[in-house]
Amino acid sequence: MSYSRIIPIEFCHCDPAGIVFYPRYAEMVNSMVENFFIDEVEYPFARMMAAGQGMPTVRLEIDFRKPSRLGDRLEWQLRVEHVGRSSVRFLVNAGDRLEARSTVVWMDRDFTPSPWPDHIRQTLEAHHA
Repeated sequence: MSYSRIIPIEFCHCDPAGIVFYPRYAEMVNSMVENFFIDEVEYPFARMMAAGQGMPTVRLEIDFRKPSRLGDRLEWQLRVEHVGRSSVRFLVNAGDRLEARSTVVWMDRDFTPSPWPDHIRQTLEAHHA
């Protein structure tokens, strides 16, 4: 099962040539993960932070395939590629533009990797490809 959203390419994403400045793609990948947690997991980052929990990105790989320009509307998809004890790897793509793998780790109050809470693990496993 995958999660999808459309992200329009805005002026703030672009360099002076009118194409997406590559670090902005990393922000969009993170946006996909954050919105997946809002819409599917129903555990937003704001709630995590208020509870003293977090989910930092520990690895990010991006293959850039084709430039995107101001005004493009990219259809993004996120799939759960791997669920570990305290980590998850997401496969995120924006059509023919890029493919990314983002690995995050669940951190509890003591800032050490901790097992996924059951309610989060169940949703991650339900979305596992």
